Amino acid sequence: MQDSTESIVVTNTFPEPVALVWKALTDAPSMRQWFFEPITAFEPVIGHVTEFVVAVDGIDYPHLWNVLEVEPGRRLAYRWRYPGFAGDSTVTWELAESPGGTRVTLTHVRHEPFPEDNPIFSRDAARGAWEYYLHKGLPAFLSQLG
Repeated sequence: MQDSTESIVVTNTFPEPVALVWKALTDAPSMRQWFFEPITAFEPVIGHVTEFVVAVDGIDYPHLWNVLEVEPGRRLAYRWRYPGFAGDSTVTWELAESPGGTRVTLTHVRHEPFPEDNPIFSRDAARGAWEYYLHKGLPAFLSQLG
């Protein structure tokens, strides 16, 4: 996420109840269906570490998440890094009941710069990925459940 230190914030409202959306964000089998298929394990428990690798154009990008905050049904935050690459960030998911469903706000904050010579780490790429997950991937997954 080079280019700017400004946070990326993406929101969407889903017709499903908070409990169902929370499960989609915190249950590893659910996360594999709409978020990252290589996720092997995830637990919404402070200190839990999740590691997995995503290959893009023949390059492996190891992901390392460390859960920092958990308020069941309301807030989840984890540190997000790529071991072997510079950079450090935090991803926070906030859920709130809204008329007819659940409002989700995702905030991605960069704390240390990511490699500027790799477009996979650009702010535009990160924003595009979050827009996809919150406006296409997660809604498609949730709609299959109801």
